[in-house]
Amino acid sequence: MPDEKQTPKPAPAEEPYRPGEDPELRQRIEEALDMLRPYLMADGGSVRLLDITEDYVVELELLGACGTCPMSTMTLRAGIEQALKRTIPQITRVEAVNAPAAY
Repeated sequence: MPDEKQTPKPAPAEEPYRPGEDPELRQRIEEALDMLRPYLMADGGSVRLLDITEDYVVELELLGACGTCPMSTMTLRAGIEQALKRTIPQITRVEAVNAPAAY
């Protein structure tokens, strides 16, 4: 057999980091939301974490009274977003996302 040089195989490409799939980040966000939920529940509402985008936008579903409250935008920006950014500085924004209705 001739002396063949084997070309090295390229290293497998590393998977890109996806914040929404990071269990530690999700846990930290849930813990921060848990601190806020009693205040939201006192007014008949709550929030559910849906996703974290690649640019660190936290997508929440507004539940109960929060979903229809005319002050929900202010609660989201001045309350929830500021608390999350203080706890987890890499968060860039918090958005309310309407989850599909369950039938």
